[in-house]
Amino acid sequence: MIYTMQNQISDQLNLVSSSLKAFSLKLTGNNVDAEDLYQDTALRIITNADKYNPGTNFKAWAVTIMRNIFINNYRKKVRRNMIIDQTPNNYYINSGDKVVNNEGETNIAHGELMKMINALHEDFRRPFIMAYQGFKYDEIAEELGAPLGTIKSRIFFARKKLQRMYKAQHKERA
Repeated sequence: MIYTMQNQISDQLNLVSSSLKAFSLKLTGNNVDAEDLYQDTALRIITNADKYNPGTNFKAWAVTIMRNIFINNYRKKVRRNMIIDQTPNNYYINSGDKVVNNEGETNIAHGELMKMINALHEDFRRPFIMAYQGFKYDEIAEELGAPLGTIKSRIFFARKKLQRMYKAQHKERA
């Protein structure tokens, strides 16, 4: 009885697998996590075949299992990334509202960096500065009227050029 039930479950799983894979991709947003979610769901469906009520909507049952696995995994991930302060009275975390920095070297490095940025070609300088100011790539692309991929590559190449310029400048001093 269980063997035939597992065969029926496997057959129904094969019928809805493309829908489940699409749903897992929608939930996770990337192919690797989507494939993991689909495999976890398929395993859970097969191991719990005896809990399925024949005659009910199999796809809805499978989607519910997938959604529950996704939610549980998400909650575990959030818990793993949570930092719990176990210091008495939050002494170390809330020890001061004001941070005092020694800006001696920072001011010099910042001035050098700004000279290097200004030496970049306008096509690379403007997207780089906007990214530095906190604009998102899609906002920069819209503002400059350029494709998103072009903006990403210009910022990438600006960073690489600045790294080379910085290394070259510091080799001269050494």
